[in-house]
Amino acid sequence: MKDHMGKSWRKVLIVFFWIMIWQLAAAAIDNHIIIVGPWETAAAIGRLVPSGEFWRSIASSFGKISLGFAAAFGAGAALGSLGFRFPVFSEFLEPVMTLLKTIPVASFVILALIWAGSKNLSILIAFLVVLPMIYVNTLAGLKSTDVKLLEMAKVFAMTPWKKIRYIYVPALAPYLISSCRIALGMSWKSGVAAEVIGVPGHSIGEKLYLSKIYLNTADLLAWTFVIIAISALFEQLVLRLLSCLAPKGGFHES
Repeated sequence: MKDHMGKSWRKVLIVFFWIMIWQLAAAAIDNHIIIVGPWETAAAIGRLVPSGEFWRSIASSFGKISLGFAAAFGAGAALGSLGFRFPVFSEFLEPVMTLLKTIPVASFVILALIWAGSKNLSILIAFLVVLPMIYVNTLAGLKSTDVKLLEMAKVFAMTPWKKIRYIYVPALAPYLISSCRIALGMSWKSGVAAEVIGVPGHSIGEKLYLSKIYLNTADLLAWTFVIIAISALFEQLVLRLLSCLAPKGGFHES
């Protein structure tokens, strides 16, 4: 108990240390266009929160990026499972997944603007960025399944559903959790970056773009911290949902 409290206080002190460094840097530069301090940023957040447009922008971006992530998660897991079941299928998909992993996000955004327009841009970008991560880790997780457990399942004539639930899912869990931790953050980074370029109405990206246009650094940092907070909450939500859906011992948070 004391050790846990000690770690908590140490984290608080570390955060406080970096806030003070931030404040000292802002005071030393003394230019609100280049950087503002934590108090000005907090004041900007306090000014934004009561606004209906603030919550509308969050709801719009959250809904679209979440949809892109969910679609990529489902498609990646399905394609990875098919690739494991039919190795030839994974060979055909390999060039596509390699291409998706290597193409810069900016190139995706420009192409997506041509294909889909700005309204649903963040959905498509989040999908394209997350898909190869989930696919590759699903394939790797299924390939790591213990052969001895599969032989035992064969001996005891275990049904396909029970094999999936009690053998394949636990083998897949650590790979999927690991990929989700990275993919969740990347979906928000790429989704908001797409909104900044496409500037769809009533989105977080639009607010960041307007902050840049009007040289409003306080609002820019305020929206940045909002993105960080929402991304962290989204990650916890998804990981907890996975832990509820999987069999006990399958998915867990470390």
